Amino acid sequence: MAMMNYFHCSIFIFFFLSKTAFSERCHPNEKKALLQIKKDLNTPPNSNLISSWEWDPLVDCCDWDNIVRCGGTANRIILFNLILADLNHLPIPAAVSDLEYLEELYLHSTNLTGEIPKEITKLSHLKYLDLRFNHLSGNIPSFLSRLQTLTSLDLSNNDFTGSIPAALSQLPNLNTLFLNRNKLTGEIPGSFSDFRQPKFYIDLSGNQLTGEIPSRLGNVDFEVIDVSRNRLVGDISFLFGKNKSLIYADFSRNLLEFDFSKVEYFPMSLSTLDLSHNRVTGRLPEALVESNIGRLNVSYNRLCGKIPVGGQLQELETTSFFHNMCLCGPPLQKKCK
Repeated sequence: MAMMNYFHCSIFIFFFLSKTAFSERCHPNEKKALLQIKKDLNTPPNSNLISSWEWDPLVDCCDWDNIVRCGGTANRIILFNLILADLNHLPIPAAVSDLEYLEELYLHSTNLTGEIPKEITKLSHLKYLDLRFNHLSGNIPSFLSRLQTLTSLDLSNNDFTGSIPAALSQLPNLNTLFLNRNKLTGEIPGSFSDFRQPKFYIDLSGNQLTGEIPSRLGNVDFEVIDVSRNRLVGDISFLFGKNKSLIYADFSRNLLEFDFSKVEYFPMSLSTLDLSHNRVTGRLPEALVESNIGRLNVSYNRLCGKIPVGGQLQELETTSFFHNMCLCGPPLQKKCK
């Protein structure tokens, strides 16, 4: 009888342990990588980072809420998120590249420093890479073009220097590119005309970019374009047109110089246009009357002539037209002769 009870107990323990083992969804290699990341980032020893994560090696890592998300039939880790964790000015952990099925990587606002490691190119399924609001430095690496599944790249608000790598245009699925508020120099690559995803969103503002915006970029279907606060020169009228998807365009605080009156059409989708603090000449185009632009700023330019009557132009703040050569007519108090 005692032998029978021992046998039943053994069977129970075996099935209990087997069930526990087989119920672990997290792949062992990925759990190992996560624990290595935890170890790498647990410095200095008094850091409160780990306590805020509450990673428990005895718990299935697919249940580490707010940090990872598992997906697919194999329950591989497809999302890794450390948003707002204070990583104490440490570099991006190399072990992140061992999460080989990762589709989304969010490390923004974490006080990371150093350069983007080349090992990140091992993430061949990556779609979203968010490294904004850190202290990352060095050149933006050309090897990011190997992330062929990438749709969104956000490197904004860092300390990147050097020129924008032309190789980024080799990302066939990219539709969102944020490089704003860095220390980038040089010209906007002409190869960016190769971006083919519709309703492209690009923000290069707050850098030290120079030269003309390549006219070939007129072939890109931008929905949002922001190149403000650089030192760009030349003409940007080729970015407007009837069949564009443009909604928001900010070219302010550059050295752009072109005849605004030659623009014949604006996209009906365009709601915001900022050309302030440039060297734009000519008159305000009549096409503005037919547009849906509700927020227009052409202040601090070299425009002249009567403000066209109609549309939403007379409803705009007078400050939108301040400091030009000789603009006149409503909403300005200055009458036209």
